[in-house]
Amino acid sequence: MTFIMLILASYRFTHLIVFDKITQFIRDPFMKKKMVPLDDEGHTKTKKVPSSMFGYLLNCYWCAGVWSAIILGLGYLFIPQIAVPVIFIFAIAGAQTIIETFVGVGTKAIAFLARHDGK
Repeated sequence: MTFIMLILASYRFTHLIVFDKITQFIRDPFMKKKMVPLDDEGHTKTKKVPSSMFGYLLNCYWCAGVWSAIILGLGYLFIPQIAVPVIFIFAIAGAQTIIETFVGVGTKAIAFLARHDGK
């Protein structure tokens, strides 16, 4: 059960670091804007790209996942009185996120099938 909780907590902690708007202020100082060509007609798009290796770490799901697993795993081993409540909360949030993703996909699929039922 502890292993599953650590996996779910690491998943949610990684998502918090890499994707959530609430932590955007942490990522922004390590990102720069870059103009990226869209096609041969000269259209461009502004994209945020990492300006350093630390920026890449904060923007890469796989990289941040390794570090969040290390932080939570070592926290569990060396300071469990602090880490266990944090892991518990992140594990609940991680499981909820996964469930919500499935429910959202299922709801969209049902709505799509309902719209195309009579055609």
